[in-house]
Amino acid sequence: MDTSLPIVYLLVLLAILGSAGWFIIRQIIKTRKIDTTLARLEKKLGNEKGTAQEYYELGSIYLGKKLYAQSASLFQKALKSKDLEAEEDAAAIYNALGFAHFGQEQYDMAIRQYKEAINLKPDYVIALNNLAHSYERKKLMNQALELYETALKFEPNNSTAKRRAESLRKRLVT
Repeated sequence: MDTSLPIVYLLVLLAILGSAGWFIIRQIIKTRKIDTTLARLEKKLGNEKGTAQEYYELGSIYLGKKLYAQSASLFQKALKSKDLEAEEDAAAIYNALGFAHFGQEQYDMAIRQYKEAINLKPDYVIALNNLAHSYERKKLMNQALELYETALKFEPNNSTAKRRAESLRKRLVT
Protein backbone atom coordinates (compact mmCIF):
# COMPACT_ATOMS: atom_id res chain seq x y z
CA MET A 1 0.00 0.00 0.00
CA ASP A 2 1.31 3.45 -0.97
CA THR A 3 1.65 5.81 2.04
CA SER A 4 3.08 8.75 0.15
CA LEU A 5 -0.30 10.36 -0.65
CA PRO A 6 -1.38 10.75 3.02
CA ILE A 7 2.08 12.10 3.85
CA VAL A 8 1.80 14.69 1.07
CA TYR A 9 -1.66 15.71 2.35
CA LEU A 10 -0.30 15.97 5.87
CA LEU A 11 2.65 18.10 4.73
CA VAL A 12 0.34 20.41 2.75
CA LEU A 13 -1.94 20.72 5.80
CA LEU A 14 1.04 21.51 8.04
CA ALA A 15 2.29 24.14 5.56
CA ILE A 16 -1.15 25.79 5.48
CA LEU A 17 -1.43 25.74 9.27
CA GLY A 18 2.12 27.05 9.65
CA SER A 19 1.44 29.92 7.24
CA ALA A 20 -1.82 30.79 8.99
CA GLY A 21 -0.06 30.70 12.36
CA TRP A 22 2.69 32.97 11.08
CA PHE A 23 0.16 35.53 9.79
CA ILE A 24 -1.80 35.42 13.04
CA ILE A 25 1.32 35.92 15.17
CA ARG A 26 2.46 38.75 12.92
CA GLN A 27 -0.94 40.45 13.27
CA ILE A 28 -0.89 40.03 17.04
CA ILE A 29 2.56 41.64 17.26
CA LYS A 30 1.48 44.51 15.00
CA THR A 31 -1.71 45.11 17.01
CA ARG A 32 0.19 44.95 20.29
CA LYS A 33 2.69 47.52 19.03
CA ILE A 34 -0.10 49.90 17.96
CA ASP A 35 -1.92 49.46 21.28
CA THR A 36 1.28 50.11 23.24
CA THR A 37 1.95 53.28 21.25
CA LEU A 38 -1.68 54.34 21.66
CA ALA A 39 -1.57 53.92 25.45
CA ARG A 40 1.77 55.73 25.72
CA LEU A 41 0.67 58.70 23.61
CA GLU A 42 -2.75 59.02 25.24
CA LYS A 43 -1.12 59.04 28.67
CA LYS A 44 1.55 61.56 27.67
CA LEU A 45 -0.76 63.91 25.75
CA GLY A 46 -3.35 63.72 28.50
CA ASN A 47 -0.84 65.12 30.99
CA GLU A 48 1.20 67.57 28.94
CA LYS A 49 1.56 69.24 25.56
CA GLY A 50 3.10 67.12 22.88
CA THR A 51 5.08 67.62 19.72
CA ALA A 52 3.59 67.84 16.26
CA GLN A 53 4.94 64.35 15.59
CA GLU A 54 3.21 62.91 18.67
CA TYR A 55 -0.13 64.51 17.81
CA TYR A 56 0.22 63.28 14.22
CA GLU A 57 1.12 59.76 15.33
CA LEU A 58 -1.83 59.51 17.74
CA GLY A 59 -4.16 61.04 15.14
CA SER A 60 -2.99 58.44 12.61
CA ILE A 61 -3.75 55.63 15.05
CA TYR A 62 -7.23 57.09 15.59
CA LEU A 63 -7.69 57.25 11.81
CA GLY A 64 -6.87 53.56 11.62
CA LYS A 65 -9.54 52.92 14.24
CA LYS A 66 -12.02 55.12 12.29
CA LEU A 67 -12.24 57.68 15.10
CA TYR A 68 -12.33 60.56 12.63
CA ALA A 69 -13.47 63.41 14.89
CA GLN A 70 -10.80 62.62 17.51
CA SER A 71 -8.11 62.32 14.86
CA ALA A 72 -9.13 65.65 13.28
CA SER A 73 -8.75 67.34 16.65
CA LEU A 74 -5.26 65.88 17.09
CA PHE A 75 -4.20 66.92 13.59
CA GLN A 76 -5.36 70.47 14.34
CA LYS A 77 -3.16 70.44 17.46
CA ALA A 78 -0.25 69.15 15.39
CA LEU A 79 -0.65 72.04 12.95
CA LYS A 80 -0.70 74.53 15.82
CA SER A 81 2.36 72.99 17.47
CA LYS A 82 5.33 75.34 17.71
CA ASP A 83 7.83 72.64 16.72
CA LEU A 84 6.26 72.08 13.28
CA GLU A 85 8.82 73.48 10.88
CA ALA A 86 9.03 71.53 7.63
CA GLU A 87 6.41 72.25 4.98
CA GLU A 88 6.53 68.58 4.01
CA ASP A 89 5.45 67.59 7.53
CA ALA A 90 2.65 70.16 7.45
CA ALA A 91 1.53 68.80 4.08
CA ALA A 92 1.26 65.29 5.53
CA ILE A 93 -0.77 66.60 8.46
CA TYR A 94 -3.12 68.56 6.17
CA ASN A 95 -3.56 65.43 4.05
CA ALA A 96 -4.38 63.34 7.13
CA LEU A 97 -6.78 66.04 8.35
CA GLY A 98 -8.48 65.93 4.96
CA PHE A 99 -8.78 62.17 5.28
CA ALA A 100 -10.41 62.57 8.71
CA HIS A 101 -12.98 64.96 7.23
CA PHE A 102 -13.51 62.65 4.26
CA GLY A 103 -14.22 59.80 6.67
CA GLN A 104 -16.96 61.93 8.21
CA GLU A 105 -18.33 62.70 4.73
CA GLN A 106 -17.38 66.37 5.12
CA TYR A 107 -16.15 66.58 1.54
CA ASP A 108 -15.83 70.37 1.33
CA MET A 109 -13.65 70.42 4.45
CA ALA A 110 -11.62 67.51 3.10
CA ILE A 111 -11.10 69.34 -0.20
CA ARG A 112 -9.88 72.43 1.63
CA GLN A 113 -7.32 70.40 3.60
CA TYR A 114 -6.09 68.43 0.58
CA LYS A 115 -5.64 71.68 -1.36
CA GLU A 116 -3.58 73.08 1.50
CA ALA A 117 -1.38 69.98 1.45
CA ILE A 118 -0.88 70.35 -2.31
CA ASN A 119 -0.10 74.07 -1.95
CA LEU A 120 2.70 73.14 0.44
CA LYS A 121 3.92 70.22 -1.68
CA PRO A 122 2.66 70.34 -5.29
CA ASP A 123 4.01 66.87 -6.15
CA TYR A 124 2.24 65.17 -3.22
CA VAL A 125 0.62 62.32 -5.16
CA ILE A 126 -1.33 60.89 -2.22
CA ALA A 127 -2.97 64.26 -1.58
CA LEU A 128 -3.71 64.62 -5.30
CA ASN A 129 -5.40 61.21 -5.33
CA ASN A 130 -7.33 62.03 -2.17
CA LEU A 131 -8.48 65.37 -3.56
CA ALA A 132 -9.56 63.69 -6.79
CA HIS A 133 -11.50 61.10 -4.81
CA SER A 134 -13.26 63.89 -2.90
CA TYR A 135 -14.19 65.50 -6.20
CA GLU A 136 -15.59 62.16 -7.36
CA ARG A 137 -17.78 61.99 -4.27
CA LYS A 138 -19.06 65.48 -5.07
CA LYS A 139 -19.75 64.34 -8.67
CA LEU A 140 -17.12 66.70 -10.10
CA MET A 141 -15.74 64.11 -12.50
CA ASN A 142 -13.81 66.41 -14.85
CA GLN A 143 -11.84 67.96 -11.95
CA ALA A 144 -11.21 64.50 -10.52
CA LEU A 145 -9.87 63.19 -13.82
CA GLU A 146 -7.62 66.22 -14.19
CA LEU A 147 -6.14 65.59 -10.73
CA TYR A 148 -5.57 61.89 -11.39
CA GLU A 149 -3.75 62.83 -14.59
CA THR A 150 -1.64 65.36 -12.66
CA ALA A 151 -0.78 62.62 -10.15
CA LEU A 152 0.28 60.39 -13.05
CA LYS A 153 2.63 63.10 -14.33
CA PHE A 154 4.47 63.02 -11.00
CA GLU A 155 4.23 59.25 -10.52
CA PRO A 156 3.46 57.46 -13.81
CA ASN A 157 3.09 54.02 -12.21
CA ASN A 158 0.66 55.07 -9.48
CA SER A 159 -1.92 52.28 -9.57
CA THR A 160 -4.69 54.25 -7.85
CA ALA A 161 -4.44 57.18 -10.24
CA LYS A 162 -4.21 54.87 -13.27
CA ARG A 163 -7.22 52.81 -12.26
CA ARG A 164 -9.41 55.77 -11.29
CA ALA A 165 -8.44 57.87 -14.33
CA GLU A 166 -9.25 54.99 -16.66
CA SER A 167 -12.60 54.46 -14.95
CA LEU A 168 -13.46 58.16 -15.17
CA ARG A 169 -12.47 58.34 -18.84
CA LYS A 170 -14.87 55.47 -19.60
CA ARG A 171 -17.66 57.17 -17.63
CA LEU A 172 -17.12 60.56 -19.24
CA VAL A 173 -17.06 59.17 -22.79
CA THR A 174 -20.38 57.33 -22.49
